[in-house]
Amino acid sequence: MKMKKLTGILMAGMLMASMAGCGAVSVDGETKTDAPAASEDGEGAGGSGAIGLAVSTLNNPFFVTLSEGAQAAAKEQNVELIVVDAGDDAAKQTNDIEDLVSRNISVLIVNPVDSDAVAPAVKDAVAKGIKVVSVDRVVNGVDVDCAIASDNVAGAQAATEYLVSLVGEGAKVAELQGVSGASATIDRGQGFHNVADEKLDVVSSQTANFNRSEGMTVMENMLQANADILGVFAHNDEMALGAVEAIGGKEIVVVGFDATDDALTAVSEGRMAATVAQKPDLMGATAVETAVKLMAGETVEKEIPVEVELVTE
Repeated sequence: MKMKKLTGILMAGMLMASMAGCGAVSVDGETKTDAPAASEDGEGAGGSGAIGLAVSTLNNPFFVTLSEGAQAAAKEQNVELIVVDAGDDAAKQTNDIEDLVSRNISVLIVNPVDSDAVAPAVKDAVAKGIKVVSVDRVVNGVDVDCAIASDNVAGAQAATEYLVSLVGEGAKVAELQGVSGASATIDRGQGFHNVADEKLDVVSSQTANFNRSEGMTVMENMLQANADILGVFAHNDEMALGAVEAIGGKEIVVVGFDATDDALTAVSEGRMAATVAQKPDLMGATAVETAVKLMAGETVEKEIPVEVELVTE
């Protein structure tokens, strides 16, 4: 009898431990209850209840803020968020996503380095039943569950119209492009050229990979080849700030995109003419909130636009 009673107690204890283990994940060192897993009718996401965020780079203030917004929302929603940083390396991002899939995440939030290069890894995730949310940049050729992004075309058009108002029609200008293949690069370039090709003389368009130091180097080279450049449109603020350093005291108008803290300071001080304000923290938070809805089997919008605004002195 004593042996039977002891066996029963041990089995009960093991069952309780198993149940406790199934309902908790670790977020910022705290134990949290999992978000809902798949519903019985199969409409929700399966997996562990964790969300993976594959971000293009955390060496850019914009994406740091986006990640922070996502982390704050994950804490509020009581879900585990695993953030991986590709460092602007498309091959590394593919490996990052494969690793997240192997960790049995329920939802993948992806901010692509390259909208084409990331597609095969995202397709594999979809094939394994993982829900996918793209944020800030699209995944080309993949039908994701939700795409969250600013209207980059409209923002670039507004910035270029403002540039025209400052330098005058027909003025020689330069374009600092972002990472080749990134949807933000494509869309912001389209918005710029929609206006510039009609109203300005674009004497140089070169990539500086959304990077400040590259922006400075590329701008120096542009000025050596075209000393009479009067304006610059940069696809992001990091490159715009690099261009400002290269320009020095010359009277050249610089317009950026993202409204980072450093750029807003530069605009207020007159070193930059304008930037386009996005809301990366809101994008990150919205992505996580959307992921939680997907895990619960709720219907979400296929596209969620985030408004942009031109910021001048």
